[in-house]
Amino acid sequence: MLRREIITCQLAPDSDVSELELAERLGTSKTPIREALARLSMDGFLEVFPRRGYRIRPVTIKDINDLFAVRSVLEQTAASLAARNMTEEDFDLLAELARTSYSVQEENSIDYFIDANRQFHIAIAKGSRNPRLISIIINHLEESERFFHMGVRQRDINTETNQEHTQIVDVLRGRESGYAGKIMAKHIESTRAGLTAAILNDHSSSVIL
Repeated sequence: MLRREIITCQLAPDSDVSELELAERLGTSKTPIREALARLSMDGFLEVFPRRGYRIRPVTIKDINDLFAVRSVLEQTAASLAARNMTEEDFDLLAELARTSYSVQEENSIDYFIDANRQFHIAIAKGSRNPRLISIIINHLEESERFFHMGVRQRDINTETNQEHTQIVDVLRGRESGYAGKIMAKHIESTRAGLTAAILNDHSSSVIL
């Protein structure tokens, strides 16, 4: 639950976290809260300050650039493999996910869009039929979700995302393995650039340059 609150920015970057306040809010003892916070700090979501407590790790532009650079390398490989291995049923699911859109004014539709985007990329990763690659990509997608929650409210990315996802589906369905990797890399770079611009345009965000 705490991880989800960090990813969705309910617990905002650079904000302090109190064991006692969390325990009271969640109606539990401090022990499971402390254990959860320890795991989150190991996963890089929290900073620990001895005798002071915890703070949600602030987001930096370098964080965003580094994460999407890694995603690009991993998902290029996954897309190339998926073009060879995915079934027509897989492609139909991707096409359905590619049509998902959202309204900036509707919180539920934003959550649905972000989840559909994650499922789209997970489906392609699974199409690689490489369990190790799938696991690593899923972990990085979870991290990048936070950047989506920070950016999609500031900039409507419906049209470009739908178009790029649809193009990816068409290339995969055409079994164009080499081109699939290239078009995936182009899409991830486009997403990185769009989200970064949106986040920087949000003067209330706590992103560190």
